[in-house]
Amino acid sequence: MFYVALKTLLYDKVRSFITLLGVVFAVSLIFAQVGIYLGMMESSSMIIDNTRGDIWITSKNSKNFDFSQPFPEYLHFHVKGTEGVEWAEKIIVAWGIIKQETGGTEQVEIVGYNPDTLVGGPWQMKEGTPDAVKNGNFAIVDESAMKRLGDIKVGDYRDALWRRLEIVGISRGAKSFTTAPIVFTSYKIAQQLFGWIGPDNTVFIVAKVQPGQSVSTVVERLKARLHGVDVYSKEDFSRKTRLYWTIETGVGFSFMLTIAVSFLIGMLIVGQTIYNSTMEHIKEFGTLKALGATNFDIYKIIFSQALINALVGYLASLIITMLSVKLYSITDMVLVVNWQVNLAVLGLTMIMCSSAALVSVRKIKKIDPAILFRG
Repeated sequence: MFYVALKTLLYDKVRSFITLLGVVFAVSLIFAQVGIYLGMMESSSMIIDNTRGDIWITSKNSKNFDFSQPFPEYLHFHVKGTEGVEWAEKIIVAWGIIKQETGGTEQVEIVGYNPDTLVGGPWQMKEGTPDAVKNGNFAIVDESAMKRLGDIKVGDYRDALWRRLEIVGISRGAKSFTTAPIVFTSYKIAQQLFGWIGPDNTVFIVAKVQPGQSVSTVVERLKARLHGVDVYSKEDFSRKTRLYWTIETGVGFSFMLTIAVSFLIGMLIVGQTIYNSTMEHIKEFGTLKALGATNFDIYKIIFSQALINALVGYLASLIITMLSVKLYSITDMVLVVNWQVNLAVLGLTMIMCSSAALVSVRKIKKIDPAILFRG
């Protein structure tokens, strides 16, 4: 039956090619939307995911990583003294202004971390070392900031919130979802830069659980001991941040809408082609039924046509997507393509093309072999 389906599709090569182009367009668009969405979500929680530690303590009712508020710094000692906690570190994350070398200003997200432990600091360096921000007005800028801040080099100076900072390193991979450049500096300098945070406050506390201890158990202990703050496991806080950008900003809805429209377009294109092919060969199908073929035998021909369109269109779209990854990186966008995405899109493509064949299947049910003897 697969051979018959293939011969049927090749009978009208032009129409089959146009159908295939429609499938490739729809599936490529689905690949792009899913990949870009996942890339954006990775960026939104990138610092959380790449920071050592199992537990994050944030201000009460903090919606996501980027907009947390300060809380008393002394809670750091309570965290360290809690049973099951191996170590705890403070991190400051806040928004600031940096002066351009050519004039003007640019908004940046400044991350202050302990340069002795490097918790919360850059996890990958292009130039310099993460501990270089120690003992001075020093900063590390991520390479993704070059498009917004200009061609920054190690040894350059920039004024951030009226304090002159020397650039001592260029990090790699710390790209913000908000597109604002990320600047790393020492915890002490960050605390001095943001007067509204205060000398006795911090923005995050990150804790590491002792070996053999359950993260969920330690989280519950901290919730019982600490007041006026929220306590999350690393995974929960990362998920909360991603859900904020997905749901509360409408980003997720816009991507899902595009995926749904692409799915419907592909289904309509394939469905129309298979239906027209079925109507053109209605007498041939009637002949098969007259010769003893069952409806199920004919269903296999129709679904084989859908399967061929799905597989060929998917493979072509996958090749196009893989070739486009570099192009997206040039445009400063991240396109995530992994085996989970590939499998999910393959499933959607199969459902899309199989659903398109259902209309033709319903038509086959009503075929009467006596159609052969009608004019």
